[in-house]
Amino acid sequence: MSDAARLDAELERAEARSADLHRELAAIAESTAEVPDDEHDAEGSTVAYERARVQALLAQSERARTDLVAARDRLAAGTYRRCEGCGREIPAERLAALPATRRCVTCAGLPA
Repeated sequence: MSDAARLDAELERAEARSADLHRELAAIAESTAEVPDDEHDAEGSTVAYERARVQALLAQSERARTDLVAARDRLAAGTYRRCEGCGREIPAERLAALPATRRCVTCAGLPA
């Protein structure tokens, strides 16, 4: 699979995940619209906990989307496979695991 195809597939997954999480957050808001009781449910977690969990996952998904768009920009500029720290090529295995990464393993371990 080409770099462009891999990034596009990852971006599509991140966008779908964000859309799912937006729907989940809307469902939580709708379920508490009439009775905004945020007390413990005897059978599960609090509404506040669920809302915070979904919001955190949504923020993570949106950061992933932003990183993938930046990776596509680097691909278009011809710098996608180059480490921003040392300038060496990022190994294919690392890019397969983290398609939006900007640094090689060595530089990723150094303070930014």
